[in-house]
Amino acid sequence: MTLRGSELLRAELKRLKSADRPRVIKAIAEARSHGDLSENAEYHAAREQQGFIEGRIMEIESRLAAAEIIDIASLPPTGKVVFGATVELEDQDGGNAVTYQLVGEDEADIRGGRISITSPIARALIGKVQGDVVEVAAPGKTRSYEIVSVRYV
Repeated sequence: MTLRGSELLRAELKRLKSADRPRVIKAIAEARSHGDLSENAEYHAAREQQGFIEGRIMEIESRLAAAEIIDIASLPPTGKVVFGATVELEDQDGGNAVTYQLVGEDEADIRGGRISITSPIARALIGKVQGDVVEVAAPGKTRSYEIVSVRYV
């Protein structure tokens, strides 16, 4: 996991524990005050939401505990595509340029230019250097990309 990814998970964990959890506990208490719980939709909705929040808290804590956090800026500039590197690619078929950062599954956001290290394109890029051409099996056909640059930021 990148340093940025761990910071995002820690921020979500803090929000869940300090804002969302107390809010739902208050909603449960308020719904209980309305009487019969068996027919109280507000109570059941709040309990369901509480279950989701507690599950997400456990999931984040588990992922953070097991994660190896990599500070990309501290990586030696070898020029190779590695986890955390930002890679600029040029599509050999259409000439379009795209830039991706290779990140963990929790951090992947294609619109933000962050792709999972387990994605087909990331797997094809690992270990390659600037100037290499990689073949990526895409739905429908194989795509060719030239690595224009590799950055560690």
